[in-house]
Amino acid sequence: MTRSIDYYFSVISPWSYLGDARLRAIASRHQVTLNHKPISPGTIFSRTGGLQLKDRSDQRKAYRMQELTRWRDHLGVELTLEPRFFPTNDQLAHCTVVAARQSGEDPSELVHALMRACWVEDQDIADPSVVRAALTTAGLDVDKLITLAKSEASRNEVDANTEEAISRGVFGVPAYLIGDQLFWGQDRLNFVERALAL
Repeated sequence: MTRSIDYYFSVISPWSYLGDARLRAIASRHQVTLNHKPISPGTIFSRTGGLQLKDRSDQRKAYRMQELTRWRDHLGVELTLEPRFFPTNDQLAHCTVVAARQSGEDPSELVHALMRACWVEDQDIADPSVVRAALTTAGLDVDKLITLAKSEASRNEVDANTEEAISRGVFGVPAYLIGDQLFWGQDRLNFVERALAL
């Protein structure tokens, strides 16, 4: 039986970005499939007791910045701590990832390109031209997937992913599920790998 990781994420989550390359490496090492499931963080937070960043206390906001700096330096990755276009509307980006999956494509490179656009290149992923550039970087059919991303089916799948995530206990992103085991946060990737090694 093919093993898989259900990967719930948002391309405008810095924590999803910080874990993305490492998750892909883990999946490759253990020969497991990654099921990319973009979700709506705002809906997740409102339904599970979390707060969006703008509504958090100053103390929590300050600590978030310390942690982002620590993890950026620890991992040695590029990260814009305060991108100009954050938060922004992630719908087109997420629907494009869904469209790629629906077309039988591996969306891994697209997801990473979209994350880099936000967290490294300081671009607005709500801008269709930025999404188109990410599709080009990923080597995918730009016009086809943009058209599919604008369909009701793609929007419905993002909504369905969000509902599915909540029903499985997800309360933030990134979240990784292996069977019924939930791992929340990129700082739990060591435990993801340990679970796959069993």
